Amino acid sequence: MTRALVTGAGGFVGRHLCAHLRAEGDVVIGTDRTVDDVDITDFDSFSSLVEGSEPDVIYHLAGFSDVGESWSRPEAAMFANVIGTQTVLRAAAGAGVARVLTVTSADVYGSVGPDHQPIAETAPLRPESPYAASKAAAEMVAIQAWLGHGLPVVRARAFNHAGPGQRTGFVIPALVDRVLAATAEAASTVAVGDVSSTRDFTDVRDVVRAYRLLGHHGAAGEAYNVCSGTEISIGDVLDMVIAACGAHITPVVDPLLLRPVDVPRRVGDNTKLRQATDWTPSFSLTDTLNAVVDERRGREPVSDTPAYGEH
Repeated sequence: MTRALVTGAGGFVGRHLCAHLRAEGDVVIGTDRTVDDVDITDFDSFSSLVEGSEPDVIYHLAGFSDVGESWSRPEAAMFANVIGTQTVLRAAAGAGVARVLTVTSADVYGSVGPDHQPIAETAPLRPESPYAASKAAAEMVAIQAWLGHGLPVVRARAFNHAGPGQRTGFVIPALVDRVLAATAEAASTVAVGDVSSTRDFTDVRDVVRAYRLLGHHGAAGEAYNVCSGTEISIGDVLDMVIAACGAHITPVVDPLLLRPVDVPRRVGDNTKLRQATDWTPSFSLTDTLNAVVDERRGREPVSDTPAYGEH
């Protein structure tokens, strides 16, 4: 029986991860920035939590995760993602935790040329947004914890993922909410941002399976892409959303929805993850979109406010 502590347990992926861990028979100790007044940037508080709960593995998901918001709040992104990671790893090392999985992001790769797609873990880190820079810096903190303290840290570089419970600030729930709202208003158009870029989407239920497997079988000090390995344009995703919603509307680009910098293409290579854990995705993108549409029909969108614990 494994005792698991999850930071960001109240967030989108955290809730799915906790459910998966319990289904696998693990004992879950959950925390985010507010539960029990434990702050991941407060070493004394977090260290006390770790020492008192005696986890075998820590899954570190808590952090600032809104890419767009990071442009106006770069200090907040850096503080949460770098100082928060430093605190978690320092506390884990002091308590002798056997394993830590820290979640970063494929955004650390930045724009990668067509000759280097799909992206492997050996690609250089070239962050383009403040959020990506904070995640790249958090990776350096994790590497130092392994090399300097011998703490067995595994890094999971998450590509785009989606599923029930995700905030509107992320692409798939944002598209679903806009299409459903336009349909409810009998509108003929729906406002969108740049839909020409391509991404690699994985269902959150597959993502959390990968996290648990890496928590048990990933090699200390290593980074692993968590991705489907399949590329699709946002425009094609939008078409699938419109079909899933049963809508008949035309997308129109709204300049206010365009980001200062948007990576044109990103698809990951998950070979390393598959070889280490035998993981394969179980859910198709159609499965994911149908689940999101079903969940979001008839309710208010989840707040776009950036939050801790929302990876």
